[in-house]
Amino acid sequence: MKLSELYWYRITPLHFLLWPVSMLYGCFLILKKLCYWLDILPMTKLPIPVIVIDSLSTIDHNKSPCILWIVDTLQRNGYTPGIITHGNSDYPGLPCAVTSFNNSPGVDNKTLLLAERCGESCPVWIGSNLIEVAQAMLNAHPNCNVIICTDGLPYFRLERDIEIIIIDFSVQSYGNGLLLPAGPLRMCQRFLTKSSMLITASEETHREHNTDQQDKTYRMKLVSEIAYNVNEPASQQSISYFKNKKLHAISSDDNAQWFFELIHKSGLKAELHDYRENHLFKLSEIEFPEADVILMPEENALQCKGFAHEKLWAIPRKAWISEELQIVLMNKLKKLS
Repeated sequence: MKLSELYWYRITPLHFLLWPVSMLYGCFLILKKLCYWLDILPMTKLPIPVIVIDSLSTIDHNKSPCILWIVDTLQRNGYTPGIITHGNSDYPGLPCAVTSFNNSPGVDNKTLLLAERCGESCPVWIGSNLIEVAQAMLNAHPNCNVIICTDGLPYFRLERDIEIIIIDFSVQSYGNGLLLPAGPLRMCQRFLTKSSMLITASEETHREHNTDQQDKTYRMKLVSEIAYNVNEPASQQSISYFKNKKLHAISSDDNAQWFFELIHKSGLKAELHDYRENHLFKLSEIEFPEADVILMPEENALQCKGFAHEKLWAIPRKAWISEELQIVLMNKLKKLS
């Protein structure tokens, strides 16, 4: 567990010192949004609809399965989406296409997963300036007719047509419920507009949260039922298949919570290995001669694709979301066109 997450789960004397900073950050967001709303700061409108899909919390391990569900929904309904996102802090910021072979320090595991799963049918581009990234992607892929922005919640400069917010009320994601830096929240729920569509990714009900200000809240269920061999993706097995195997389970911090919980609930006996968030894995870290199988979350396993061996298996997560969201999303897009 990261120190920051442990700190965000509770209220300590340090939080009383940081709480005013969080309040200033919240006021800054409100003022910034107001400046764009009043046209004091210019917003950029792209020629095609923009869907912002983001998490309310910085701990956003549920976002990738949701994005993949949205991409699949759009494609099944005849749309050609493209994805734009920021690079991580190591990326210089220039617009760049991400492919399954583009395993550079500027491409984090989640972006690499999107590129691998979406393929050429849905291009994935990164860069520090989302507007420049979107324009570069449209120049390279003029057939795209809808853009998905994966981390644009506080990026008000890019005008969004649809806003889908993932909110997880679990302790692991929502934490102490405070804004950065005293808590893990990028934005408070009350800052969202009435038209924002909420997707809840937790079944926990021990807290009271008001979602009445939004038009509709949709439930997302995340399932991990199968694993596939990284070298031969067509070779798939149910999780229970590995019960009597000598296992090593390897994960980065951002996937450890759900992954190790899955290992435990599935009755698997494995030696667990946890690395920091966005860790760049090496061959030596997945080599265990005595093991029958090495299990990893899909986004971590794909990073090892270039040096994977026959023992390495990936466990993907799949999102199940109410079909009602699909209907609402398609209706909104039809009105925009």
